Amino acid sequence: MTPTELFRAFARTRASLDGSEVTYWWTGDVYSSAPGEPYERLFGFEGVNVGRLVPDEDAAAGADAYRFLSREAAFYLDPSSREILETWRGERVVHVWNDPANQRWRPFPVPMTELGDQVCFSLEIPLAYPSPLPVADYPAHSADDTYRALELFQFFAPASVLTTDAPGVAATMSWTRMSPWLPWMRQGRRPGGLTFHCRGRKLGSYAEVPERTRAYIAANHPEYARAPQAWSEPNETSWTYFRKLNPPA
Repeated sequence: MTPTELFRAFARTRASLDGSEVTYWWTGDVYSSAPGEPYERLFGFEGVNVGRLVPDEDAAAGADAYRFLSREAAFYLDPSSREILETWRGERVVHVWNDPANQRWRPFPVPMTELGDQVCFSLEIPLAYPSPLPVADYPAHSADDTYRALELFQFFAPASVLTTDAPGVAATMSWTRMSPWLPWMRQGRRPGGLTFHCRGRKLGSYAEVPERTRAYIAANHPEYARAPQAWSEPNETSWTYFRKLNPPA
């Protein structure tokens, strides 16, 4: 396959080439790791991303280029009851409200593995950039002036995604993230961090999101049930959202 053909197969898996809204839902757990301490399952985790592809009008004429417009919300859960948490060990939980969570897409050699009647697209995304929460301003919430994390995605689709003319296909996914302690956990410069281990799927519509989760979104930020209508930047992250809620003195 050419890079463009492979790119379009991935786009059918992650989104839909006809511009229709696509909802991904995932669930899993969050584990702590620290030197000399046993691993601990701290939280359950459940999230949803609603997005759509639109042609990138800034790209060169004829280029196979898109903008992916999306919002995503995710929630920390009690690891046993799976209820959405509001507090944890005396701290107020700050859930994930990333609006926008946009991307510019261009053809690239997407890593792909053939698995019999399935294919797997894998994305390994190491992150390192100046932290929105410098230690000098946030000594209780930040361990480093550089934010470092590793995001590992796998998207599984039927092998027919490589040859179909359909704009989108059914898909499942896995996601692993290694990150620092969350700012609201108030771990300061304590060594260690978190591992998120989740799996999910592309839903037929937002209405298939579990009712509890849809109700929580409707009560707090109902706009997250839809993809954005227009491009905006920069993207929101858990760290920038925490900074908005807690501006530096």
